Amino acid sequence: MSILKNTLLILSGLVLSLTAPAQVLTDPTVQQTVQKILDNIYNLDFAESDVQIRQIQSRFPQHPIGPILRATELELQYLPVHENQAASAQFIQAVEQGLALAKKMLDKDESDPEGVFFALTAHSYLASFYNNKNESLKAVGESKKAYNYLRDGFVLMNKTPDFYFTTGLYNYYIERYPMDHSIVKPFLVFFERGDMAKGLKQMDVAAQKAVFLRPVANYYLAHILVKHEMSPGRAVVYAKSLADKYPNNPLFGMLGAESLLLAGRYNEARPYVQRLKHMSNKLVPVAVHTFSGMLAEYADKNDTAAAESYETALRLPFNEPYTKEYHAFAYAGLARIAARANDTNRARIFYKKALAAGQYKALIREAKAYKG
Repeated sequence: MSILKNTLLILSGLVLSLTAPAQVLTDPTVQQTVQKILDNIYNLDFAESDVQIRQIQSRFPQHPIGPILRATELELQYLPVHENQAASAQFIQAVEQGLALAKKMLDKDESDPEGVFFALTAHSYLASFYNNKNESLKAVGESKKAYNYLRDGFVLMNKTPDFYFTTGLYNYYIERYPMDHSIVKPFLVFFERGDMAKGLKQMDVAAQKAVFLRPVANYYLAHILVKHEMSPGRAVVYAKSLADKYPNNPLFGMLGAESLLLAGRYNEARPYVQRLKHMSNKLVPVAVHTFSGMLAEYADKNDTAAAESYETALRLPFNEPYTKEYHAFAYAGLARIAARANDTNRARIFYKKALAAGQYKALIREAKAYKG
């Protein structure tokens, strides 16, 4: 799950300029126009968003908003976009066009909030794209370029609440990431320190008040709460609101079902799992079978049906950024079933595989705690 380290950062640049750059951040008409486009993109209504994006590009041909919206649309329309060669080319072209226009804004005023937003989102989106393609050198290069703009955003939170998200995300992950990947600690000495608790609070502000980043802030908060903080009950608040507002979105749907299942709210989770079954996105099947296994195991107490669903999930390929954790869930489920059958050897094997695939703290704790 990624969507992304960057769907979030791309959308942080969704601010418009009329005749004068950086003068419309509080313009309600502009905000409503962009929000309608984003709502259509998030809910996969691309027929509508296509028309709206062309209109906004025609109205503001020299502004980054059109290309950035187009890149956002492409990422969701062809999810995962990095696996589609033709869509990837269009995506990179749109991002680079938006970046060029953002740099023109910064050439006129290096502290222009909109220029900062768009430069940050463009470099971040490219970093995420190259990371997903395992092109590490390109990803690192784009991340370095994004960092200075990210720092500029630290002092711009009073300009727009959307900066609470990018700042909060940095505050959280600059501390969390080295906790999970100690090898990077020596390389972070030149970065500003963060504060995880403060970062969560800042992202929560964005989740409630951000103009353009509210859905993304909700998505990332839910993901952090289930993955790192072991607080699925808190995650439900953010994830369920997204799944309800954007019922056609597979990423929001998967996170909504996942958070409900991990919180033990099985009856509430069932309709979300059922909805996923009707989605055609290639990421969905492994999630559906894993979640069906969890419902069979936990709610229905049917280990035979659960094992069948977990095994089906494991026969399907996972996508590294988005669905790898569901293989870990399935392995852990098979481990629990084996343990209940007093097959300690198989339980150990499956927990070992779960540890190799999983990153969620609760799953890691469960696997390491098994003493059978």
